[in-house]
Amino acid sequence: MEASTITDPGAPSGLRGRVSAAVFRRAWLRATLLLTAPGAWFVLIYLASLVILFLSAFWTVNSFTGNLEHTWTLQNFKTLIDDPTYRTIALRTIGIAAAVTVTDALIAFPFAYFAARLARRRLRSALFVAVLLPLWSSYLVRVYAWRLILDKNGFLNWALNLVGLPNQHIAFTNTAMWIVFSYIWLPFMVLPIWAAIERVPDSLLEASSDLGARGFTTFRRVLLPIVLPGVVAGSIFTFSLTLGDFITPTLVGGAGSDFIGNVVYSNVGVANNVPFAAAFATVPVIVMGIYLLIARRLGAFEAL
Repeated sequence: MEASTITDPGAPSGLRGRVSAAVFRRAWLRATLLLTAPGAWFVLIYLASLVILFLSAFWTVNSFTGNLEHTWTLQNFKTLIDDPTYRTIALRTIGIAAAVTVTDALIAFPFAYFAARLARRRLRSALFVAVLLPLWSSYLVRVYAWRLILDKNGFLNWALNLVGLPNQHIAFTNTAMWIVFSYIWLPFMVLPIWAAIERVPDSLLEASSDLGARGFTTFRRVLLPIVLPGVVAGSIFTFSLTLGDFITPTLVGGAGSDFIGNVVYSNVGVANNVPFAAAFATVPVIVMGIYLLIARRLGAFEAL
């Protein structure tokens, strides 16, 4: 009597089964197959576009025909350095982005601490929805709403007049941009800080109190160093989003409130000077590269 071969009905068979088993046994192969498509997309679309952007910054435009010429020159960067107008625009963009980041951090930290540590469960859920609720509406709707609030005959001056205070001419100024940007990007600062505070063990704060540390000392020497990566993680969003924006300066800013994005947009669409636009666009890329290196040293990427 011949012995019969007993096979497991659930075992893989054929080429497909062998490939599936090989992939299952090798974690690195699974990760490679999983990340190949998005990695290729990132390299071909994002990194390649940055390289082309940087290369085109060294080209020039024929002043007579307006045609793009692949003639290598540093004139575009020289104009950025020598022209005080463009230096002012770059400094204004970086300065307001930094001011928005600091403002959002100062507002978000106590709010996030209250929500994460002091609020009850129902109130915590309500606060979480309140943080996310502005993100459910259109960006333009929020900007136009603040434009109406800060207008000469808007809600702000109407409320000030009710209590006998004079009108405030905030509309179409750098101050207006600072206020609007701080409001728009605030949720992106609140959420990382909130998550960072929630991860702080209660035992650390209790131990600090048991050792005689006052509230401010506990905040400065225990809570803040632990939560700092979350603050820096939130600052990556607020700083970068403000740095690259050009819609809010157009709608809320005044005649002297141009950002780098406004200059890039006008040179691409109106002046047809793509090389100069590319040269100016490298400024926020370089600034964010330096900022991300600093954020990485502070451990912000682990808090994202």
